[in-house]
Amino acid sequence: MATPEVNRQRAGGRPPTSSNRPPVRARIRLRQLFRVASVACGIQFGWALQLSLLTPYVQELGIPHQWASIIWLCGPLSGLVVQPLVGHMSDRCSSRFGRRRPFIVAGAVSIIVAVLIIGHSADIGWLFGDTDASRPRAIVAFVFGFWILDVANNVTQGPCRALLADLTEKDHRRTRVANAYFSLFMAIGNILGYATGSYSSWFKIFPFTRTAACNVDCANLKSAFYLDVIFIAITTYVSVLAAKEVPLGSVEISTTFNEEGPEHSGGNAEEAFLWELFGIFKYFSGTIWIILSVTALNWIGWFPFLLFDTDWMGREIYGGEPNEGSNYAAGVRMGSLGLMLNSVVLGITSVLMEKLCSKRGAGFIWVFQAFSWPCAFSQCSFYQM
Repeated sequence: MATPEVNRQRAGGRPPTSSNRPPVRARIRLRQLFRVASVACGIQFGWALQLSLLTPYVQELGIPHQWASIIWLCGPLSGLVVQPLVGHMSDRCSSRFGRRRPFIVAGAVSIIVAVLIIGHSADIGWLFGDTDASRPRAIVAFVFGFWILDVANNVTQGPCRALLADLTEKDHRRTRVANAYFSLFMAIGNILGYATGSYSSWFKIFPFTRTAACNVDCANLKSAFYLDVIFIAITTYVSVLAAKEVPLGSVEISTTFNEEGPEHSGGNAEEAFLWELFGIFKYFSGTIWIILSVTALNWIGWFPFLLFDTDWMGREIYGGEPNEGSNYAAGVRMGSLGLMLNSVVLGITSVLMEKLCSKRGAGFIWVFQAFSWPCAFSQCSFYQM
């Protein structure tokens, strides 16, 4: 009796070969996702320093309290424009280094340049003629570096998340794990950043940071940003080397890992550009509009809290004023310590998030967090009365 193979050949067919079979995508190792997500630690370390120290510092340079928040407008504005633009460009990037990694590296380098300008703004102003009584040039240098920092953060964060999405493709469980890793590293970066901001003796470890233009508080901030440079350089290096992207324009968009060989990725989905973002609004369902509206209202409440929490501690709890004694600086450091403890809770929650959502439902967890922080803040205010 003829075998099926012989019958197939008699019928004119050819046996299936390995070259005719569709490529099978190997499952991504968790440790590699872990390494790619580590860049969030370096980025968030700088964000923590920015949120805890720069509102007080800009007032120490001479900008009035009521104008401090104007400087922060660059963050939302750059997020509105830069992130969609960077997403649009990275989807079409044909660099031989891949689609995402050039933007991650460029953003990290820009962050390093920005924090060095911010940390040395008092020295830059002094070099160009500032005095102790008037520091307009230092303010200009600070604002310039601050806005570069906001733009650079937005340039870096979008491609980082997109790279994780490229690697996990349609594996939804791996996508959830990758997001959990990213949140975990954000929490670790927050913890380290806020802890750095709460320490008062960095100027002793880096004595060269204290200059004629830069007092103890300024030297502590400058030293903290030196540490930020180290963190962002290490985490970016680890992340971009975890996966070697195949350039756009190959037969198939794929991602090649250093340890496992070729990995195929379906990351062909393009992010909507700015006008497409607004054009898509008409297709949203009522449920999506509710989610977006609640998210927007949450951020309206969160943003003033994030910008002025350490300043509030220095002024209202410790009774200090910028450049008037040590009470204000002590309050800022204690505010940073409180934010560090908040980040510890964030880190624990990020590890347990998948289990919490599977047990209670993502909607319940989302609504709970939306209501929990205002209640906690109200209790804090109540006990200060």
